[in-house]
Amino acid sequence: MNLSVAKKVVLGMSGGVDSSVAAKLLKAQGYEVLGVTLKVWEEEDEATTSKRWQERGCCKVGIAKHVAELLGISHQVIDTREAFQQGVIDDFIGGYLQGTTPNPCVRCNERVKFGGLFRVAEQLGADFIATGHYATLQRDEAGTSFLARGRDAKKDQSYFLYRIPAKWLSKMLFPLADVEKPQVWAEAEAMGLPVEELKESQEICFVTQGDYREFLKEHAPQATNPGNFVDAEGHELGQHEGVAFYTPGQRKGLGIATGNRVYVQRVVPDLNLVVLGPPEDLDTTTCQVADLNIFSRENLKEGQRIDVKFRYGSPPVPATLHWDSETSICVTFEFPVRALSPGQSAVFYQGDRVLGGGIIQTTKVHASASLNINAPASLQSLPS
Repeated sequence: MNLSVAKKVVLGMSGGVDSSVAAKLLKAQGYEVLGVTLKVWEEEDEATTSKRWQERGCCKVGIAKHVAELLGISHQVIDTREAFQQGVIDDFIGGYLQGTTPNPCVRCNERVKFGGLFRVAEQLGADFIATGHYATLQRDEAGTSFLARGRDAKKDQSYFLYRIPAKWLSKMLFPLADVEKPQVWAEAEAMGLPVEELKESQEICFVTQGDYREFLKEHAPQATNPGNFVDAEGHELGQHEGVAFYTPGQRKGLGIATGNRVYVQRVVPDLNLVVLGPPEDLDTTTCQVADLNIFSRENLKEGQRIDVKFRYGSPPVPATLHWDSETSICVTFEFPVRALSPGQSAVFYQGDRVLGGGIIQTTKVHASASLNINAPASLQSLPS
């Protein structure tokens, strides 16, 4: 659409293909686009990594500037490293040390990215903020804006956005809401961007070497704290490197041989234990979810059947909910799900609409996977 009076939009520009194409679409629709790159991590050191810079980190400032010049829009870089360190990296490290599995992308959107963009928008008198996320914003019969899945089901990113405050939704735009990824690549190529160098990384943006375990060893040396692998009965099976390096469902990298396939069931930081067991013991029937962000309490009623997504790459699972309190929900799955972990985000959907979500606090294993009654008291007394 062409706007009779151009409205100002602050667009988060990471330098990736999604935000670059979003900038092009917004300008074509008649908006005055103000490009902003949030600097969240230190400059990359070419001497310390074998990866090309295009494949490391999520903020490719050089390409963001190039796209802004190409489209004739303004561009600025905002230093948000301190907020990112405190709100995302420290949370990430602390979560693993406490035996949980945090999602840094969720926390970044909540604590850094969208808040940062809204602050810039307020300073510049902008009407909206926008990003290149694959999600949609719709209105219900009452005219209230709500978050929903993007058209491209394979790339839908609404899972990462559930912690956005409801009051912000009416001031947000997702230009790629109805666009599928192949179209985005084609648009990027038409803009002359080096698409062969802009490969999508599945890594955490600040973990530039190895996996998260190497990052923890470097930035949190206390994570290396050897202890015992045990089975559900408390029998010792071997020694682990530290509870921070293990997550439920993990099979590789255990470094022990038991004669059977064993997987990490859970970690017990207080006792410095990692509990191992067969795959069927990973089945979970319920979980408690707290640290909630619910868009509309009226749309999330007691006993309601909903769909719950607990990993970005996994399909949602049908479930019913029970309000334990004003700040806690118990989710009961219609069939057992595998390898849930405290710290993961559970996001609630009704159809395509995002109802909200929260952080998994505890899980309850399937009845057949309960701890043996002969287990040591110290192990029996721990929450599932």
